[in-house]
Amino acid sequence: MKNTPFTEKHIALGAKMAAFAGYNMPISYTGINDEHQAVRTNAGVFDVSHMGEFILKGEHALDLIQRVTSNDASKLTAGKAQYSCLPNNEGGIVDDLLVYCIEPNNVYMLVVNASNIEKDWNWISQFNTNNVEMHNISDKTGLLAIQGPNASSMLQPLTEVDLVNLKYYTFAKGEFAGVPNVIISATGYTGAGGIEIYFEDKDGAADKIWDALFAVGGPKGLKPIGLGARDTLRLEMGFCLYGNDIDDRTSPMEAGLGWITKFTKDFPSRAIFEAQKTNGIEQKLVGFEMVDKGIPRHDYEIKDAAGNVIGRVTSGTQSPSLQKAIGLGYVKTPLATLDSEIYIAVRDKSLKAKVVKVPFLG
Repeated sequence: MKNTPFTEKHIALGAKMAAFAGYNMPISYTGINDEHQAVRTNAGVFDVSHMGEFILKGEHALDLIQRVTSNDASKLTAGKAQYSCLPNNEGGIVDDLLVYCIEPNNVYMLVVNASNIEKDWNWISQFNTNNVEMHNISDKTGLLAIQGPNASSMLQPLTEVDLVNLKYYTFAKGEFAGVPNVIISATGYTGAGGIEIYFEDKDGAADKIWDALFAVGGPKGLKPIGLGARDTLRLEMGFCLYGNDIDDRTSPMEAGLGWITKFTKDFPSRAIFEAQKTNGIEQKLVGFEMVDKGIPRHDYEIKDAAGNVIGRVTSGTQSPSLQKAIGLGYVKTPLATLDSEIYIAVRDKSLKAKVVKVPFLG
């Protein structure tokens, strides 16, 4: 198992640790509900240093990104980021990712999922026919997400970058907690606001940043948060998790990601996605809430009123904010409309649920 620059900090704080994507990661500290509410109401720090980062450089860098991603990266200017995906050739998704434009038409950073670093690198490399300079900086990059409504104002004393007015899906480069060349972005995965900080893991930068965060934020209630609450927070927002809600067999059109699929350029599976847009899709990712008591879990069957299997649950939990059980799942398109009655197979019972609007938090 790999460690992040903060593993010893988590262990010292008594975090419950577990293997995740090959890394020894904190799952919870004081409990998922407590940590979840800290982020929704104040601020919390997530160690997400397990994520992958690639730098693409050179005059053909944008062209390479355009050929492998579904979104239109030509729209990006310096300091802007974009959510996108890497389609495969069979109408599925290799991974979802963030594209950061550091220098237009020349330097970009791609942020990919931890479990897909090698797969994504190999996939993108296949398309690199114009000798774009590619650097996998994942192992030497630290990444913390400080999320919550008070996160930006709380951390403002640590940098001259204007955190409070950093717009969603933009970023800036500057000094943070005395560490130079830190990328500070607002591309959070919780729907609670806040920032992410990318830095090179050298010269004690990780300790400097972590200690400064809690020196400034600790007295104001800043808490360390584990991956358990990260999952409940993202699910309340209806954000897809690769390996659960999207994978090699699901298309962006089925997953409600048509908005990141731009037919202004060529990319793998473009023809398949265009046909789906024109002709419609057989299944669709929907949000649902339980009517009957029970918690939906990944891969539980979804049935119609007659007991026919019409899909599967991809993510489910008891929502700490809503105090009710919620989930995401693929269902046959006719039953994907709001308020449709569906049934979740929990052990030997069929429990009633209904399709609701996503995000679950209004």
